[in-house]
Amino acid sequence: MDARTSAFWLRFKAHRLAYSLTILATLAVGILIGTVVSYGVKGQERKNSSADATPLTIPAPQQLSNQFAQISKQLEPSVVNINTESIIRNTGPRMRRPGNQGDDDQNPFDDFFNHFFGGPGGQAQGPIRERSLGSGVIVDPKGYIVTNRHVVEKADRVRVRLQDDPPGVQHDAKIIGEDQETDLAVIKIDLNHPLPAAKLGNSDSMQVGDWVLAIGSPFGLTETVTAGIVSAKGRNALDLNISNHQFQSFIQTDAAINPGNSGGPLVNMQGEVIGINTAILTDTNQYAGVGFAMPSNTVIKVYDELVGPEHRVRRGSIGVEFNAQANPAIARVYGVNSGVTVSSVVSGSPADKGGLQVGDTIISVNGKKISNGDQLVSEIAGTPPGSKVTLGYVRNGQKHDTTITVADRSKLFASRLGEGQENGEENGPKESKLGVTVRSVTPEMADRLQVPAGKGVIVQDVKPGSFAEDIGLNRGDLILEVNKQPVNSEDDFDRIASSLKSGQDVVFLVRPRGAGGNNQEGTIFLAGTLP
Repeated sequence: MDARTSAFWLRFKAHRLAYSLTILATLAVGILIGTVVSYGVKGQERKNSSADATPLTIPAPQQLSNQFAQISKQLEPSVVNINTESIIRNTGPRMRRPGNQGDDDQNPFDDFFNHFFGGPGGQAQGPIRERSLGSGVIVDPKGYIVTNRHVVEKADRVRVRLQDDPPGVQHDAKIIGEDQETDLAVIKIDLNHPLPAAKLGNSDSMQVGDWVLAIGSPFGLTETVTAGIVSAKGRNALDLNISNHQFQSFIQTDAAINPGNSGGPLVNMQGEVIGINTAILTDTNQYAGVGFAMPSNTVIKVYDELVGPEHRVRRGSIGVEFNAQANPAIARVYGVNSGVTVSSVVSGSPADKGGLQVGDTIISVNGKKISNGDQLVSEIAGTPPGSKVTLGYVRNGQKHDTTITVADRSKLFASRLGEGQENGEENGPKESKLGVTVRSVTPEMADRLQVPAGKGVIVQDVKPGSFAEDIGLNRGDLILEVNKQPVNSEDDFDRIASSLKSGQDVVFLVRPRGAGGNNQEGTIFLAGTLP
């Protein structure tokens, strides 16, 4: 091998060694990178491991759902369905009493009776019976039930259905008392066993966001329970644009309340009644997410007075009026920082007699500071009529005091509240328990009826479905005697009627309308047993 050949092989071996070393180095780097990557992946796997996580589980349906069910079972027996019936006269031809002769459409006495009593003469034909539904809650095992006044207002018949009553069974209820200003009423049913009564809670303890249930009979669907929360407190008549209801301050709730729920209870999670469902705010007359309940603390106060001897709520008043909403401009003009500036004083009222004038600002009652109208109303309304109070007031920047005697609000504002008729203070005729309204005979009536003046009473109206209608009394009849006792005035009739009792026989001596001659000619007996 020459020198050139030796040199070639030496270079070849050197290059092969270099190639080998390069390949080995490349493999080593690849193995190293792979190891690092593998280590990193394994490290990441160890970092994201969830072996120590506790699996989530779906909780058993309890807490509120069970609580709702328990409260519903507890309260439903004390919630009742109330059915009312009102009879509306449907003007039509007079119904003739059997035995009467002639055509009533040509009766010469019709114009006479229309002149004195108004409307077409005689009994209405086919009276319309209007029915409505509502709810109530038993608060006394003796059968006393709280509901809304508008549920039973002007009803001729009120009937109650209990939860366990068979279909078609209802109990006649009597109205114990009504309060217009809170729209509350108390009715009573008489059964021979105690009834399940609900417990009333303290509505002041409720907070916005608390859970509540509404129970009642929406659309006549009895034993209906809806759930929601207390949405707001202290919603007053001003918020709802209701006039002449100064003592209504509501709990607002989003528990579904619909027509028929009125008078039913709003219940807290302790199973206590904390309100009476009263109204909804809606454009469609159906639930729109905003309902209102009269707080139980107000219900309790009203109930206690309605079941009292007078069966009505007596609230104090001093006879002043003021702006419902405070206006800073009034305070600035009259130079006061707080209090209630009087905008009107009722003539002859306690405030008038005590020297108060328009523009005076009442700042205290019996030394207690008055900052706004609500405080003044609360203090005075809660004072029994006849009590004396000392008012502090500011006039032209000077402080004064006056002592006045608080009046009965219902009497002071009777015409405005429409309570004169309810409290028996009206001057017009009153319907007796017999279902008949009578009027004394005036000289003009006596002349036209051909009877001595001051003898008997004229039947002005007969209530459909009443005892008077059942025995045959008609409008225009002249009642001369009741159970052999002469009746010559409204007072005579009222005195005799008030002494009659259920189950007693009642005999009227009557001269039918249109009978001629003196007061004894054409007289008949109309009789029956008082139910």
